[in-house]
Amino acid sequence: MVPNFASHLIAAATLAIPFMIISETALSFLGLGLVPPAISWGVLLKSAQNVQTVALYPWLMLIAVPVIVAVLAFNFVGDGLRDAADPYG
Repeated sequence: MVPNFASHLIAAATLAIPFMIISETALSFLGLGLVPPAISWGVLLKSAQNVQTVALYPWLMLIAVPVIVAVLAFNFVGDGLRDAADPYG
C-alpha cells in the first residue's frame, strides 16, 4: 500500500516544512516566538518594523526575500518529488 500513497506522504511532508517556517516567522514577528537575543527571520522583520530603523538601515526589509524563497523552494521541490513518485496521478 505504501507505493500507492507515497506521493501523498511526500506532499504532506514537504508542505509541512514551509508552514513551520511561516509560523515561526509570524510568531516571532508578533513577539510570541523567539526573543531578540535569538536570531530568526521573524525577529529580524520585527526590528525592521520601526520607521526610523528602516530609514537608517533600509536593507533590513530584504529579510522578507529569503523567507519567500525558502517557502517557494520547499513547495517546488515537494511538487517535483510528488510528481516523480506518482507520474500517472
